[in-house]
Amino acid sequence: MSTLKDSLKYEPQPLRFGTSGRRGEVIHLTQLEIYINALAELEYLQSLPPGDGGIRKGDEFFYAYDLRPSSTRFVPEQGNRGELAQAIEQAISDAGMKPVNLGQLPTPALTYIALKNGKGSMMITGSHIPFERNGYKTNSAAGELLKKDEDPIQARVEELRARLYSQDAAESKFDSMGNLKGGSRPLSPERKDAAETYVRRYTDFFPTDALSDLKLLVYQHSAVGRDILVEILRRLGAQVIPAGRSEVFVPIDTEAIDAEQLDTIQKLVDEAWAKHGRIDAVVSTDGDSDRPLILGVDPEGNRGKVRFFGGDLVGMIVAEYLGADAVVVPISCNDAIDRGPLKDLLEPKTRIGSPYVIAGMNAARARGKRRVCGWEANGGFLTGSDFQRGGQTLTALPTRDAVLPILAVLAYAEQEKLPVSGLFARLPRRFSKASLLRKFPRPTSKKIIEKFSPGDPRIADVRYSGDQVTFTDANAQSVNVAPEAVAQCLQIRTSLAGFLRPEEGFGEITRINYIDGVRIYFSTGDVAHVRPSGNADELRIYAVADTQERANQIAALGVAEPDGILRRMEKAVS
Repeated sequence: MSTLKDSLKYEPQPLRFGTSGRRGEVIHLTQLEIYINALAELEYLQSLPPGDGGIRKGDEFFYAYDLRPSSTRFVPEQGNRGELAQAIEQAISDAGMKPVNLGQLPTPALTYIALKNGKGSMMITGSHIPFERNGYKTNSAAGELLKKDEDPIQARVEELRARLYSQDAAESKFDSMGNLKGGSRPLSPERKDAAETYVRRYTDFFPTDALSDLKLLVYQHSAVGRDILVEILRRLGAQVIPAGRSEVFVPIDTEAIDAEQLDTIQKLVDEAWAKHGRIDAVVSTDGDSDRPLILGVDPEGNRGKVRFFGGDLVGMIVAEYLGADAVVVPISCNDAIDRGPLKDLLEPKTRIGSPYVIAGMNAARARGKRRVCGWEANGGFLTGSDFQRGGQTLTALPTRDAVLPILAVLAYAEQEKLPVSGLFARLPRRFSKASLLRKFPRPTSKKIIEKFSPGDPRIADVRYSGDQVTFTDANAQSVNVAPEAVAQCLQIRTSLAGFLRPEEGFGEITRINYIDGVRIYFSTGDVAHVRPSGNADELRIYAVADTQERANQIAALGVAEPDGILRRMEKAVS
């Protein structure tokens, strides 16, 4: 007997969990690999009790997908890989469940509808990462998978992989290229009411005239929620100008908007301003529409200049608007939150990724907090509890959402009779910028983090005062360490000062945080945070400073070629 494994004419590349979901290069995303992971996750969810988000055979299970070609069809330019949604649908059926196709839909919309119905869901998306990648993300009937779920799921994946690989090749559902036998296949018919259900979530919560004085440009590009966003804004009274629609996938990372992307948006504003007059703001989302992009437009002569506002600042505006009593953010967020009115509501900062933020929100609710929310530096906003405003209730949606922060910022600006830029001007004057090096090998990123991290795993935060060093853990509790650890951390400070140099404007290092990556604080108030991406081969630098110019400069120094901060670190571990 020839087994399926023996018959494969390619070298399988196993999928791994990233920051949120599983992602990989499309050329390696065989339908077989997607099916193995998806079916194992479904079987795991079926093993859970209902109170923990468990699902049952015979139930409906929802799925949706973004606009990437490989999500629903084979792509010749990408090794003829694709039809990932078809593999997901097959896994759902083989798990004894009824697949429900919600079509092209934002990730938060899928999650919202599935949770509203008490069902699990899978979103086929590569989110913001480059076109040549894709993946999917699974939700239980209670919400996102958490980090505690990953190890037991992975054990099931390996067991299922061994079982399928050992099947007789002739009896397997998959051919020697890892595709479902029978060639391209259609998906089940789409359920048509999904978009309207998501639209009503917001039009029922916000007043119908909440945005009636605003003229907005919606940068549509290839975002899956591009038409839904236009519809919601119009129903809330805004005059909306759609622009920049693209049938070619555009990877928009709302955490790292570069000069080229800003220039593209500026040109769209210039054209709209010339044709329609004043534009108040530009709004958009990333590819799967779970991260917002918000830009103010400042009058300049006969047109407006766009001003980008980071997602971590956006979250602060939204939390104030909603009247939160507890907020959860990852360590990478702008530290303006530590200086403003939300500082007393701040829960312990988390590692980067929505599962960590969700765990933090759950902990806050367990301690009795009633209006709990969180957000990430990319702007994705999560509600861990219901919120009431104006007699209306917005139900909890513990996953990244782009629509709520866009609407809340715009409605708050209208309420306060301020331009969008004026709303942000009321925040503490701290400015952030993020940049990245793409196609940066993960093993090298890991070596960089290890080189500048203490050997004692208990240490999450190190503070320096001259040669005096104090240590705390992830819960901000004091840690007593051996003299060797003190010496090591002093050496790390000295070593880092050789990469973040005084001649580049960096002061003395006063603190290093290790909750996620290496976050370095300086006597000047600057912050530089180095961290590998959890979803792609990318190395990121987050910068915070007292001026936008300095934050931009730190980020630029980080990714400069060929000898910027990150490249110098790379050479040091090569």
